Amino acid sequence: MLIKGYDEGPLVAGESLLARPGFWSNYLMPMCGDGSSTTRAVPEWFGDDGADTDALSEILFDPERWPVLRVPAEDGPGAVVIFRNMVGEYGIDYLLTHPGRSHAQQIASWEGDLSGTGLTWEELVRIADAPSPAVDGVEDAAARLLLVLPLVTDSDVPESAPARLSAALTSVGALQDTVLGTAERLLARLTRRSRHDPTWGSPLSGS
Repeated sequence: MLIKGYDEGPLVAGESLLARPGFWSNYLMPMCGDGSSTTRAVPEWFGDDGADTDALSEILFDPERWPVLRVPAEDGPGAVVIFRNMVGEYGIDYLLTHPGRSHAQQIASWEGDLSGTGLTWEELVRIADAPSPAVDGVEDAAARLLLVLPLVTDSDVPESAPARLSAALTSVGALQDTVLGTAERLLARLTRRSRHDPTWGSPLSGS
């Protein structure tokens, strides 16, 4: 697979991995806390078990194959999530695709925390809710929201955010009795390191 604007690694389509047990625990568990909590995130919060999570990690983090998850949006910018499995420099890279542009724009990376430019909650929801069936990629709104979730940089998300996130997590298999707590932990961790400044130009505008 080739992505114009991203010249690294042996890229492969990774959308089929979303349906595999262990995907969401691998992707979201590292974002559930900063180490100060006495309650450590576990795969079961996402409906997975440790064996499935470990088995899928060997595929997700294979240096010979870097999974790419495309989140195209209709009539607006979309996102691309890339598992950058470079030996000694593992991370997740986030790109935006803009209508009318042939090249993607890398805006952020996750390496234990987000570096780069993120998006507001409203921008995340706009991407999640506007799939483009004409382009290969993830169409399910819940999965789309969870894939772009690490980009949120609002220090004060709407009151409706935990419920929306809980519904998305439930949709992909998270446990009902712990899902709200999982959603709140994710939002607390992600918003606590907010870098959004209202004077900055949003990457969605192409600025």
